[in-house]
Amino acid sequence: MRIAAVVFLAVLAASCASTPEGPTTAAGTSTGEATEPRNRAKVHTELASLYYGRGNMAVALEELRTAVTADKTYAPAHAMFGLVYMDLRENQLAQENFERALSLAPTDPDINHNYGWFLCQTNRPADSVRYFQQAVKNPLYPTPWRSYAAAGLCTLRAGNVKDAEDYFQRALRLEPDEPTALLQLSQIRYKQNKLEESRSLVTRYNKLVTPSAESLWLALRVERRLGERVVEQSYANQLRRRFPSSPEFQALQRGDYDK
Repeated sequence: MRIAAVVFLAVLAASCASTPEGPTTAAGTSTGEATEPRNRAKVHTELASLYYGRGNMAVALEELRTAVTADKTYAPAHAMFGLVYMDLRENQLAQENFERALSLAPTDPDINHNYGWFLCQTNRPADSVRYFQQAVKNPLYPTPWRSYAAAGLCTLRAGNVKDAEDYFQRALRLEPDEPTALLQLSQIRYKQNKLEESRSLVTRYNKLVTPSAESLWLALRVERRLGERVVEQSYANQLRRRFPSSPEFQALQRGDYDK
């Protein structure tokens, strides 16, 4: 699941407040000799993000090399390097670039979020949470709920259900339609046998986004426990039609409702 950790355009939107480069105009552009190198770095990083979004990693890397040649202190370029290398599974290079970006812009929320997600994806979920926490501390961060949702997911992977539940609730207080928090909190409520709340959360999820095999399977099991056989059968039909090869449908065929 690429939980918005790689919202690469958001990384570029953040300024590097920790890297002073002279007076700043009202429009936010710098004056003085550093302007031209910084603008070149910004343009090439933006181009890299577009190629990254299209899956053209080779060209993205070339653009980023041009960006850091123009201005080696431009944090978003190093952060973008981290994202590209993360997708290429060059984990050592990804880590080095994320850490370089954070050394240049330690309070940048997007860089903190993405590094946290990188740590979570590389089997360090417990280490990831402090970076999500750092992200939400920034009062200018426009989407703190995505970091709370990511923190919840990674905390859950670390086996801490109680704290994960809290993170998901925080995400939903800020953004009631945050998909990851809706689905994961619904899973928690199902295991707690709080079926009406679980139903409400997963139903909302399935209306907001295209249902997944996971969400249909959860909704089916909720309705089964509630004794709603007609609705249960409707979800079973959707699961069979949309995801016939999924582990969830195989569990349905076996009658393994505890999976």
